[in-house]
Amino acid sequence: MQLQKLHLLNYKNFSEISFDFDAKINCFVGRNGMGKTNILDSIYHLAYGKSYFNSIGIQNIKHNEDFFVVDGEFLKDNRTHQIVCSLKKGQKKALKKNGKVYDKFSEHIGFIPLVIISPSDSDLISEGSETRRKFIDQIISQLDSSYLNQIIKYQRVITQRNSLLKYFAINMVFDKETLSIYNEQLDVLGNFIHQKRKEFIANFTPIFNEFYSIISGGDERVNLVYESQLFDNDLLTLLQENLPKDRAVQYTSVGIHKDDLAFEIDSYPIKKFGSQGQQKSFLIALKLAQFEFVKQQNNENPILLFDDIFDKLDKFRVGKIIDLVNQNTFGQIFISDTDEERTENVIKQTQQPYKIFKL
Repeated sequence: MQLQKLHLLNYKNFSEISFDFDAKINCFVGRNGMGKTNILDSIYHLAYGKSYFNSIGIQNIKHNEDFFVVDGEFLKDNRTHQIVCSLKKGQKKALKKNGKVYDKFSEHIGFIPLVIISPSDSDLISEGSETRRKFIDQIISQLDSSYLNQIIKYQRVITQRNSLLKYFAINMVFDKETLSIYNEQLDVLGNFIHQKRKEFIANFTPIFNEFYSIISGGDERVNLVYESQLFDNDLLTLLQENLPKDRAVQYTSVGIHKDDLAFEIDSYPIKKFGSQGQQKSFLIALKLAQFEFVKQQNNENPILLFDDIFDKLDKFRVGKIIDLVNQNTFGQIFISDTDEERTENVIKQTQQPYKIFKL
């Protein structure tokens, strides 16, 4: 997979700008606020149909404009594909491949394998379980469209069940038969998703452990622990047992939407007991493991986006990443940095072809 050309129109701080990329390494350098991260985000937009940094689509439109367009030309399987993502105020976002509009964005997920490593990844440690569930779901969905469809269906049924619980409370009524229909749907969907997540963590964790050892150079034992209520019982039983609570709080309190992924170092939560350096190594290892997992499953190198990492990492960790680049572990890479000289010095060590774009 290779991004050859990129054209932005009214995207974030850019009125209009175009790029022709190198097949290996591409660097965006400039002061803070020049739009380096925005360019990486536009590439992410083409892969996922949304921003990595801002979930509110309209806020990605340049100020005082009515629309944005992100247009990319990709080389995949020796064929050129044009992907266009656009949004106009008052309308739905549109995603097109080779001129044809997708009916559902989910149909596009996985076509452009892509991994981003960013300082904002610290949210995986600091934020709640939803952030970590999304991390798991995004990786599996890139490789399995049926999984993504099941996740979408599950979320829809949860919304419907929660609305029914609120209706019961407001109107002081209860309909066991209608509720049982939602329970049975959630049971089928939830058990499928739980099994897929369990299998994924079992396969993903050894890859993560290997990358953590490379990046940290340390002797700590790290682990990923999948936490789910479905380890205790099947979902249908859990829903029945927790019905009194659900009626009281007016939402569904059990299910795979409560799953979490515990990050541990030496059997303790890394959020509380990991140093800043250990947490950085942990996060980079997570993302590099994501890259390697998708690569192994797809037999294709994902595009890799490094957002401002040279400014956030010490020389030891940067050196380990350079070693991986020299070993041709990665395919096409995009890097943002504030220091042009530092970037060029680091990139030259890779002995790979590159382009630097100064903003």
